[in-house]
Amino acid sequence: MNSTKENITVIETSKSGNQLTERTDFELGASPSLIKLNFDQKFQTISGFGGAFTEASAHLLNRMSQENRTAILEAYFSRKGANYSLTRTHMNSCDFSLSNYSYSPVAGDKNLEHFSVQEDQLDLIPMIKGALATSEDGFRLFASPWTAAPWMKDNNDWVGGKLLPKYYDTWALFFSKYVDAYKAEGIDIWGFTVENEPHGNGNNWESMHFTPEEMTDFVQNFLGPKLEADGKGDLIILGYDQNREGIKEWVDVMYNDEASSKYFDGTAIHWYESTYDFFPEALQYAHEKAPNKYLIQTEACVDSEVPAWKDDNWYWEKKATDWGYDWREDNKKYLHPKYAPANRYARDIIGCLNNWVDGWVDWNMVLDRQGGPNWFKNWCAAPIIVDPETDEVYYTPLYYIMAHFSKYIRPGAEVIGVDSTDKDLMVAAAKNPDNSVAVVVFNEGMEQKYFELKTSTSTTQISISPQAIQTILITN
Repeated sequence: MNSTKENITVIETSKSGNQLTERTDFELGASPSLIKLNFDQKFQTISGFGGAFTEASAHLLNRMSQENRTAILEAYFSRKGANYSLTRTHMNSCDFSLSNYSYSPVAGDKNLEHFSVQEDQLDLIPMIKGALATSEDGFRLFASPWTAAPWMKDNNDWVGGKLLPKYYDTWALFFSKYVDAYKAEGIDIWGFTVENEPHGNGNNWESMHFTPEEMTDFVQNFLGPKLEADGKGDLIILGYDQNREGIKEWVDVMYNDEASSKYFDGTAIHWYESTYDFFPEALQYAHEKAPNKYLIQTEACVDSEVPAWKDDNWYWEKKATDWGYDWREDNKKYLHPKYAPANRYARDIIGCLNNWVDGWVDWNMVLDRQGGPNWFKNWCAAPIIVDPETDEVYYTPLYYIMAHFSKYIRPGAEVIGVDSTDKDLMVAAAKNPDNSVAVVVFNEGMEQKYFELKTSTSTTQISISPQAIQTILITN
């Protein structure tokens, strides 16, 4: 490796066994491709990377030994670990809860006099507080409701249905009371998504439906004004919060005019529309519609899968399916082929970074060998899998791939321009607040690749293993 004035460190995770391994043993190719950084091209500012606190994950942590509980929290939140900086949790229960519950259990309690987060005090709140105690740099936490209590809805059910207009005031108050309740526990809330998956989830688990017009009305006339009146106007409100393909109709309504836009601080999206397509056109459209607002990926996981246990190869091979492989309409099944989970994470995060997304949040941090617990039996994979019966922990390749971004691209980093002559390499780059630069390179192919990394002052020859991701950290 040759460099002038700059220190260049290459960290690699690969199918061949590297796990955030520092590499210096580069082979030099006869005709390397070129990756060139353009520091004059500046794009979005990074909000962070991370995962979600769920009752399922928190319950599992409480079943592990203190040694492993501490190790998992350090793996996610310490500087020596992934150093997560942007996180999510659920308000009321979700599919990755042990049962259905609400903070407003008393029917007709319009003023929420019986509001309580007691259900979270055994598992969820201790996990969040443990993470806060572990993190040296701190992290942002936003919350998402899957549904209001059934008594506030037109179908009186946990699943599906709409919020009754007569409870719009009550539901806005719910958000405000939640912030106060968590503050009393020593946990600051950064913001909210208005509703997880407002199109619903096929009427399977907790959900509540909104049209773009209904959500905008609720935010514009109820939630935004209520938080403002309660001195909480600095809380972030993210609209939509579902798959990218449907984003256009939502941002057109949310950002239709100054009044509709006022209380929306950004747009939240999920990745479940496809196992491989990250929908760059949709992301570009959302950014152009609201260029000064957040565009955050708020949920992603390999779903409809019982995760492989201590089998790294499974995560690098095209074996995983998702909901769309079996359940999607025939004319859209092409979006859901079997795909390697490791590839899916790396491809999607880089694709998002190169299309204005400023934050990327994974789903459950910890699941068991079944892919739960989940009251609906909606099994999924997670970066860390545990067996509480034997007190074993498995750090899957997904954990290391997440760390390639969260550990080295920090909040406040600015995405910069990067050009690659090898179209089979995916590349993204960002300049951190401390002036270090992180370049992430992903080689999905089965052959080793060779490239020259050109900065403003140096050129360095690097090789990347087959089926591998690298973070190249440049410091002065």
